[in-house]
Amino acid sequence: MKSLIVLFLGFVFLNFSTEETDKPELVNIESLSSEFYYEIRYATPNNFIGETLYDCAQCLLRPEVAEALLKANQFFCERGYLIKIYDCYRPLDVQKKMFKKVPRPTYVGNPYGKGSVHNKGAAVDITLVTLDGCYVEMGSDYDFFGRAAHIDNFNFSEEILQHRKLLFEGMRKFGFQTIRTEWWHFSYKKNLSYRTLNDPLPCD
Repeated sequence: MKSLIVLFLGFVFLNFSTEETDKPELVNIESLSSEFYYEIRYATPNNFIGETLYDCAQCLLRPEVAEALLKANQFFCERGYLIKIYDCYRPLDVQKKMFKKVPRPTYVGNPYGKGSVHNKGAAVDITLVTLDGCYVEMGSDYDFFGRAAHIDNFNFSEEILQHRKLLFEGMRKFGFQTIRTEWWHFSYKKNLSYRTLNDPLPCD
C-alpha cells in the first residue's frame, strides 16, 4: 500500500511539473524596448479581412525571438532606420478566421495543417521606417496578395530594392528566415521547437 501511495504521488508530481514547463512563455516586446514603431493591423479593420481580429494592439513573442528582434532593431538603428511592427503572436482561432475568409495557403497558413509560425509566437510581420517614423517604400502594402509582395520580384526602383535588401539581410543576420510571397514576414529559425498556441491576447 505504501509503495502505491509513493507511486501515485510521483505520478501527480510528474504531471504537475510537465504542465508547468509546458506553459507558454510569451513576452510583450513593448516592455523590453521603446525603440519600435507599431501598426498592429489586426487590432483594426484595416486588413485583408476587413474586420477587427484582436481585442488590443500587442506584440507578444517567445523570449528568444524577442531578444533576436531587439538585436535586429539595433542593427537597423545604426543605419538610420527602425522596425515598425504589423503582427507578432497570433492565436490559432484568429488563424482559422483568416483561412475561412481567404482559403489560400500560399498567403494564409492553413490552421488545420501546419498553421502559421505566428501561432507559435515565433514570427513577425514588419517593415522599416526612418528614425522619426516616416514611411519607407517597399513596393507594396502590407498583406498585399500578389506578385508585388514577392521577394523574388525585382521589378522595382533601385531605392525599393535597397530597402528590401537591407530588411532581408538585417533580419537573416539575427536568425530570421523569409518566405517567398511576403516581404514583411520573418520566422525565427528555431520555430519548429515551439508548439502552436491559442491563448488570447492579454488585453486587461
